[in-house]
Amino acid sequence: MSDTMLERMKKFKKIDAHSHIGNFGGWAGVRMTAEELIAQMDEYNFEKAVISTFPADESIAAVDKYPQRFVGAVWVNPWDGAKALDQIRSAVEDHGFRAVKLHPLSQAYLPNDECVFPVARLARELDIPLMIHTGHPPFSLPWSVAQLAEMYPDVRMVMIHMGHGNGMYIQSAIDMAKKYPNLYLETSGMPMHNKIKEGYDTVGPDRIMFGIDAPFHHPTVELQRTLVSGLTDGQLEDVFYNNVKKLLKL
Repeated sequence: MSDTMLERMKKFKKIDAHSHIGNFGGWAGVRMTAEELIAQMDEYNFEKAVISTFPADESIAAVDKYPQRFVGAVWVNPWDGAKALDQIRSAVEDHGFRAVKLHPLSQAYLPNDECVFPVARLARELDIPLMIHTGHPPFSLPWSVAQLAEMYPDVRMVMIHMGHGNGMYIQSAIDMAKKYPNLYLETSGMPMHNKIKEGYDTVGPDRIMFGIDAPFHHPTVELQRTLVSGLTDGQLEDVFYNNVKKLLKL
């Protein structure tokens, strides 16, 4: 990597729209403490990071300890019913969390399953977005997220990974976001640099945001993809900082 590219990576003020702390064993074999994430953020000029853990206790503790650096997205399992709703309300009202994280693939439900409806209604009541993992069959495909967006047009929903690693799912995420104005895109783990610019140009300049998905991805990989996407410096400022700040009312 050239010194010039590294300098550009550190140049822009940034908010990471999607990362994690904790120990992810099994197939992933990665881990990161809150302090390690903050050190990484400092190295690459990140003002804040949106974090989630399941269960939520570890992210709640981190947000309480480092409120100037971390923004909470409370990760719940909709199958837990009233318990999940109580977790959301407590995280938002008692700990200042700004979003709900849903991972349909990990917890085996479709985004448009009935178990998600109470979560969407509470997000509407609390005026916070849903941040939904997308890109893996059978549980997290973009058109299922789009069906939920159609049912709840007044709830903002972020398609985390904007389709992830499959080109057809990436294009579907963009196409669904073009159709539904309450759908947003997040870039982490999505390999196609040109689709970042396409999303900015065709979905809207305020509906695509940058994420790392730490500790699963390294910031240099995610940053380089975005920097070579063809966006101008002003447009990069939207993706790196302005859009997530506006969405989460930071």
